[in-house]
Amino acid sequence: MKKISLAIVFSVLTILSLHAQTYVLDKTIPLTGDAGFDYLSIDNVNHHLFVSHGTMVNVVDLNTGRQIAVIGDMKGVHGIAVVNKSNRGFISDGRANAVVAFDLTTFKTIATIPVDAKGPDGIIYDPFSDRVFCFNGESNNSSVVDPNTLKQVGTVDLGGGPEFAVSDGKGKIYNNLEDKNSLDVIDVKTLKVIMNYPLAPCGGPTGVALDAANNRIFSACRQNKGMSVVDAATGKVITTLPIGGGVDAVAYDPETKLIFCSCGDGTTTIIKQQSADQYSVVQTLKTPVRAKTMALDASTHKIYLSVADFEPGTRKALPGTFKVLVYKQQ
Repeated sequence: MKKISLAIVFSVLTILSLHAQTYVLDKTIPLTGDAGFDYLSIDNVNHHLFVSHGTMVNVVDLNTGRQIAVIGDMKGVHGIAVVNKSNRGFISDGRANAVVAFDLTTFKTIATIPVDAKGPDGIIYDPFSDRVFCFNGESNNSSVVDPNTLKQVGTVDLGGGPEFAVSDGKGKIYNNLEDKNSLDVIDVKTLKVIMNYPLAPCGGPTGVALDAANNRIFSACRQNKGMSVVDAATGKVITTLPIGGGVDAVAYDPETKLIFCSCGDGTTTIIKQQSADQYSVVQTLKTPVRAKTMALDASTHKIYLSVADFEPGTRKALPGTFKVLVYKQQ
């Protein structure tokens, strides 16, 4: 009788726990401008959200939920990297083959840094090396920029077309190769790829996130509509979870043990980590179609997705409809 009672109590607590982690729409933040959109990035120190948007970046104050600035005059923005140590941000301007540096306080452009590559896309800051790594989709490499001298100081040959990347803060960067269905492990000291992990059954990997405590990588893939859990030490694919179609970004919340996969088909798949090697899908959050890029604020556990309204049956965005949707725990 006691065993039955304990089992019931455990089941109820599990259900309540999952319900507490259900995500719902919190608010909509309207943004100016009409153009395409890509990565989002959060400055956790200053509580600002940076949203790529055509030839500019919209800046949102996370405390007020309002746009406070625009960083403009670029040719084709993709990603934003935040370097609080130098109070600078860095934008990958894909059509200009350049990285644009700006002040994190004034949002004024400091410098435009040419890179010897084509198609700058994803961009991250690695605190271990104190370097910015810009991943170039048309050159199969990464340009390394010194955030202090504002100059390119190196290049990493990747051996394939790069997508999202994540730093472990200890000397390694993990970068998805979309066309090779694999994951590069980059040594930030030597600027060399030291390992390449096949991701099968994952195909067309885009977003990547890291659980540093358990040394697990989460790589989301479009071709098989799955998110693979990879042992960062061995490259072994531990398990693959079903997600929506057209995935782009992935985020991991180390406090709630939730993984978010934002998908262009109008869903964000939310996965619960029970342990380092056990996972389950706990929610398929309904989001607008093409809301595929995302940022997570680990302090509030809110997620931010950018999107515009589109003419039915077309890829033409309606003017004046660009926005960021904010989702929170219920």
